[in-house]
Amino acid sequence: MAADLHCHTQSSDGSDTAEEVVLMAKMRGLSAVAVTDHDTFAGSAKAVGFGKKYGIPVVPGAEFSCIDAETGRKAHILCYCCDAPEKLEPVCRRMQNTRRKAGKAMLEKVRSIYPVPAEMVMKYVRRSTCFFKQHIMHALIDAGYAGEIYGPVYKKLFSSSGGAAYVKIDYPEVHDVIEQIRRAGGIAVLAHPAEFDSYGLLDSLSASKMIDGVEVWHPSAGKDAVSRLSEAAAEYGLVMTGGTDFHGMYTKIPHPVGSFTTPDEQLGKLLMEKHNWRKT
Repeated sequence: MAADLHCHTQSSDGSDTAEEVVLMAKMRGLSAVAVTDHDTFAGSAKAVGFGKKYGIPVVPGAEFSCIDAETGRKAHILCYCCDAPEKLEPVCRRMQNTRRKAGKAMLEKVRSIYPVPAEMVMKYVRRSTCFFKQHIMHALIDAGYAGEIYGPVYKKLFSSSGGAAYVKIDYPEVHDVIEQIRRAGGIAVLAHPAEFDSYGLLDSLSASKMIDGVEVWHPSAGKDAVSRLSEAAAEYGLVMTGGTDFHGMYTKIPHPVGSFTTPDEQLGKLLMEKHNWRKT
């Protein structure tokens, strides 16, 4: 068995509830699952309760959206087993407010092109802690203006290079976020470096001992990337994690829960890393 340590729910930009994700993980026979919603622990807290109800371990987590100031590239940090998630609430709130402001601006632009009632969008926004482009796209599908989340309409509206409704979002700096995660007693893992070409960042964060692990097994990582990331993990003594980055129907390529996983040996190392943290 193995664990899927990267799943999203309706608490951020996933289409399924925490209960549904936990049940899917159980039905796949996984040894554990982690809900890692963007910039919130709300989905994770729900999942922990459902894990106890259905008899499957849930590793609490969240995924923080950041920017690497040196390169200008996005960087995502997975936070696991945080002792004091309330200490990260200011970071979460700032990001949620930024997304909400951008989401409302995007919606106004979209409604000048497609006459979709705002309520059709807000019914999806209200079940989340934030406002995501996927919520707008879901409403456009409901209204018959689009046939898929990530298709021609999404590109027309939200492409970062000239999308008609694109609004730039400002993200916090990755080093600052990691420092706050560590102060809150969380385990910091660099998410999907292959997706954002974050190999240089991986080296610098590892050399300075700022991170505890790296996500090796992920839909964005081909065979060469897995090999490269595994070698880096061995060199720097990092825990290796894996996860599907599950978003339900809010995804470009369908991957069910459990498609990409963390071997039980590495899950044990992650939990042992947390145990060692608590002893220091």
